[in-house]
Amino acid sequence: MTFFAESGQADDSSHPAGSPDAELGPLPEALKRNQSLVPSDSSAGRALVTVIAILTFLAALAAGAAQLVASASSEWNASIAREATIQVRPNPQRDIEADVAAAADIARADVAVASVSVYSRAEAERLLSPWLGTTLDFVELPIPRLIVLTVKPGIQPDFATLRSRLAAAVPGTTLDDHRAWIARLSAMAGTVVFGALAIVGLVLIAAALAIASATRGAVASNREILEVLHFVGADDRFIAREYQRRFLHLGLKGGLIGGGAALLCLILGGMMARYWRASPGGDQLEALFGMFDIGIWGYASVAAIALIIALVTAAVSRVTVRRHLTGLQ
Repeated sequence: MTFFAESGQADDSSHPAGSPDAELGPLPEALKRNQSLVPSDSSAGRALVTVIAILTFLAALAAGAAQLVASASSEWNASIAREATIQVRPNPQRDIEADVAAAADIARADVAVASVSVYSRAEAERLLSPWLGTTLDFVELPIPRLIVLTVKPGIQPDFATLRSRLAAAVPGTTLDDHRAWIARLSAMAGTVVFGALAIVGLVLIAAALAIASATRGAVASNREILEVLHFVGADDRFIAREYQRRFLHLGLKGGLIGGGAALLCLILGGMMARYWRASPGGDQLEALFGMFDIGIWGYASVAAIALIIALVTAAVSRVTVRRHLTGLQ
């Protein structure tokens, strides 16, 4: 918006040499012809862009982490739900190898079971080594034998019936369908996602407060001009729209910077995860974070956050200016 463009107070050129007004000296920069109502470039504007970029960066990282955890949780649940474990506890009065073979045959007879993997005693001991150490003599320990079942996709297994068959044929046998682990993983993932969404909400609130403060500062620096325009009949909506357009530009600029930095961090994180996957601890990293890929919805959420913060910037600035102008009436 430009102002005083048609009046005799437009700029220095509107005062003929030798006129009384010319003796007053040049007008302030803000009152010259074709000057913007909202300064196009200022230290306050650059500071606001920096704040918006930082807030967008934090919110986008939180959204990306939420998408990452949700995707990994879905993979965990799908993987665990497709498997079940049979434990055959040793009994001094029974042949453990015969009991394991009988339990495996019962599992193979179930129509919902795709495959059966029987763990040997050496494999069971190797599973306990990280917790009990490698120097412990496992010979005297009553180590249970494990049988891992893989469920056919698209078929809901009847674990209750299978559990009763195993208990009748092989005493001391238990079937674990991992439902407790699935519930715990789902609760943990839900908590992380909720926390990330809460962070996004807090960032939006912080952005709104920062924008409102910056808008009030811009209004205060141009208070005399706004009051003159208001009292001479300038439309409040037009004045507010000028501020809204300017702050929308600042919000988009800060959102693009912050969102781009967040996307770069997520891409670099995925590249580092793929590099570490070849290391000895890569299996644990992949088990925790999956493929470390936020997917198309993750990238879309980052872009949406940048756009939302820009729109919040424009809306808050418009509301702040309208409230100031309403107070002048």
